[in-house]
Amino acid sequence: MNKIRVCCLFGGVSEEHEVSIVSAASVLSVMDRDKYEITTVGITKEGKWLLYEGALSDLTKDSWLLYATKESFFVPDPNGGRLMIVGDTPETRQIDVAFPVMHGKNGEDGTLQGLFDICGVRYVGCGCLSSAVSMDKATAKMILKNYNIPQAMAMAVDRREIERDPIRIAMACESLGYPLFVKPSASGSSCGVSRVNSADELLPALHKALLSDRRVLIEEYIKGAEVEVAVLGEDGIFAAEPGEIVPGSEFYDYETKYVNNTATYHIPARISEKAREKVKAYAKKIFRALDCKGLARVDFFVDGERVVFNEINTMPGFTSISMYPKMMEASGIAYRELIDRLIQSALA
Repeated sequence: MNKIRVCCLFGGVSEEHEVSIVSAASVLSVMDRDKYEITTVGITKEGKWLLYEGALSDLTKDSWLLYATKESFFVPDPNGGRLMIVGDTPETRQIDVAFPVMHGKNGEDGTLQGLFDICGVRYVGCGCLSSAVSMDKATAKMILKNYNIPQAMAMAVDRREIERDPIRIAMACESLGYPLFVKPSASGSSCGVSRVNSADELLPALHKALLSDRRVLIEEYIKGAEVEVAVLGEDGIFAAEPGEIVPGSEFYDYETKYVNNTATYHIPARISEKAREKVKAYAKKIFRALDCKGLARVDFFVDGERVVFNEINTMPGFTSISMYPKMMEASGIAYRELIDRLIQSALA
């Protein structure tokens, strides 16, 4: 039986470049070489696409570029799936499915998905529109209001508004109350996010968020446990056993996730059965409302039986400590089986 030809992509022009490398190494470590013929392409921080020809053990943030010298690109072609590799002897490889193990901007925000669509490449994960909408927190929340999804009070402001009239923004924040959270509207792994405890901290937090995006979301503080639900979309929509994160810091930011290692995790989440059913039902409703496919992780705050939507990630982390594969495993879907099902879903 012919092997399925998979192109795994990692890296990218994103604040989550290094996390993507770790995620890709985890995915590649479990992919069945008897089923798949694997081509690996790394994307540098500058946006150059390079064929990775090193060993799995060398796929690290410090070493991978030593084994990637040939530029590569997908060819716009209605027949699809042609990867051009530029070297001393140019080569074309036919690809059945792309697996973009990439997080954040230029990875899960619809840009890469649009490129795949133009090039006729089938791929794991959400489509162009759902990726773009889900990545932008303000847009996702606006859409989900029409589906009666409970969420925090919030407002979105752009760079011009912040620069022209910061006093008006500060006055508007009084209605949200302190503490509140300031976030780039389209950014991942809590990069650029600040908890703001007083009006004096607001302007520095806004400028910090602007380093990651031109639009900023300001949200009221919601008390509650941080609960996540892994969703798998195939013929139907499956919501895994919810997991709970205890940050061990002021909030679950990039340093807490990947640097300081202070967070602890509970699967299943320590919430009531009624709240458990609520978050699973809302996760599936959100997945469907935003026209997602393949996979997503949907995040909530839970206080007693009160459930509040936080955000959705359409290409969640796949590292050894990431919640998405851990929640799926707790629900009876092992890591290798999960990868198989995502690839089959993309091919279908």
